[in-house]
Amino acid sequence: MVGETGSIALPGTAALTQVGRLATLSWEVLRAIFRRPFQFREWIQQCWFFASVTILPTALVAIPFGAVIALQLGSLTTQIGAQSFTGAASALAIVQQASPLITALLVAGAGGSAVCADIGARKIREEIDALEVLGVNPVQRIVVPRVLAAIVVSVLLNGLVSVVGVLGGYFFNVVLQGGTPGAYLASFNALAQVPDLWVSEIKAFLYGFVAGVVAAFRGLNPAGGPKGVGDAVNQAVVITFLLLFLINVVLTAVYLKIVPPKAL
Repeated sequence: MVGETGSIALPGTAALTQVGRLATLSWEVLRAIFRRPFQFREWIQQCWFFASVTILPTALVAIPFGAVIALQLGSLTTQIGAQSFTGAASALAIVQQASPLITALLVAGAGGSAVCADIGARKIREEIDALEVLGVNPVQRIVVPRVLAAIVVSVLLNGLVSVVGVLGGYFFNVVLQGGTPGAYLASFNALAQVPDLWVSEIKAFLYGFVAGVVAAFRGLNPAGGPKGVGDAVNQAVVITFLLLFLINVVLTAVYLKIVPPKAL
């Protein structure tokens, strides 16, 4: 394939270029976080926006998700004669895996898409270019507050989803499957440990950062016109989902290697 300048474009060059630009934006965001002045009011407004569009859907999704995990694991442990470990298995699955992913998917799908649309609309109206002409760094002024808001809301919602999911799993296991409350809580206390919660919060932190940066990146680089902004929103959500699952695999593998399981 021949590029616009007459040079030959190698296959995959465009994708690698986008990856490099995304990494560059991530680094610029990390640097701009510590610069002054910090847009505190904008950050508070964005935190409230993210929370308002994600709290209720996240809680509603966490209940059936916890129920499905509890019912499936309850049925499996009954078949193999390990009913006493249903509580630990379902709670650890919710805290370590389901909770951060549910939080990140809703933050990216609800909040991240709105951020991408907002920044993309500013871009096609040339507001971003106007800020640069005035000597204002658009990353520090617009992107950083939104990325930090996505991080903070992701971490806080992760705790909410963990509590709601574990309580939902407890209810469905005890009420629908005839499990005993004592066995459920005892098995969870026997196998769960503090690093399980820490790795969950670390995942939520990274997921929020990725969701915010990807949404801002696609918003800053839309194709021409309103249709380009719509396409950028769809691309931001899809890219975020793919990156989240990739990061989850890496973090889970590293965690299982460096943190020993709790002895019975």
